[in-house]
Amino acid sequence: LIEWCRDKLAHYKCPTSVEFRSELARTATGKLQKYKLRDAYWQGMTRQIY
Repeated sequence: LIEWCRDKLAHYKCPTSVEFRSELARTATGKLQKYKLRDAYWQGMTRQIY
């Protein structure tokens, strides 16, 4: 998947990693709960703007 992106997209648009999940957290109306995905990503890291 990343190799395909490298062939088709500019280098700054390509993902550095891909994570596959069997389930995604959703609300009662079916919308994706993005904050739950972000929480797992940021766990153990400090958020900084450079």
